[in-house]
Amino acid sequence: MKIATWNVNSIKARMATVLDVLKTIDADVICLQEIKCETENFPYMEIEELGYNCAVHGQKSYNGVALLSRYPLEDIVTGLPGNEDDDQARYIEALVLADRPVRVGGLYLPNGNPAPGPKYDYKLGWMKHLKAHAEAQLKLEEAFVLAGDYNVIPRDEDCWDIAVWRDDALALPTTRAAFRELKWLGLTEAYEAADGRAHEYSFWDYQAGAWQKGHGIRIDHLLLSPQAADRLEGVEIYKKARGLEKPSDHVPVIATLTD
Repeated sequence: MKIATWNVNSIKARMATVLDVLKTIDADVICLQEIKCETENFPYMEIEELGYNCAVHGQKSYNGVALLSRYPLEDIVTGLPGNEDDDQARYIEALVLADRPVRVGGLYLPNGNPAPGPKYDYKLGWMKHLKAHAEAQLKLEEAFVLAGDYNVIPRDEDCWDIAVWRDDALALPTTRAAFRELKWLGLTEAYEAADGRAHEYSFWDYQAGAWQKGHGIRIDHLLLSPQAADRLEGVEIYKKARGLEKPSDHVPVIATLTD
């Protein structure tokens, strides 16, 4: 089973690119972030023609997440459990009914800039709710994957120049500590476990020729429960997506689990 996460930065604005990439990576489950459309305006027909079932949690113009699956989806959850006051569409979860079912949560964690400030407080609060939810899910001892744009640079070597990013909300010590607390619950970060090489990125800004210069950061992650981590075969960062016409500034990160 191939499970991918990808921040598409507006699914309608990049529809042709999205369809091209989805056909190429041929993932079984795909978590999309920043779809930037309301639930009812999601391009269901085009995605379903590729063989996917769709679960969508959108909002007008901003945020928005979706789960695409070649398998039936059950027990769909929209919104991060325990964080019901949040009016931003940043979390979706479902049970993927493959031969060996996997529960998948797709998330778009807040950016948090400028930090300090209310936006950073919101980011840290959101991470606390995510930790509480992950802790509850782990008690079920099931295969569980939390995949998405975490807006977290876990290590200095996960960005092109830490001096540029050191004071950014994505790399602050408190941000990294909150991400480590998630992993310390018993979650495995797929890329770190299956590859771990330094200076491999999943995001390149549109400004200042970042893609051409190799000025990227790695902020898109898949965290796996022990039952899912036991099935981890490998991870791919599909960089070719960034070089396409009208690309997202993110590229898919794909984890392969044994059937």
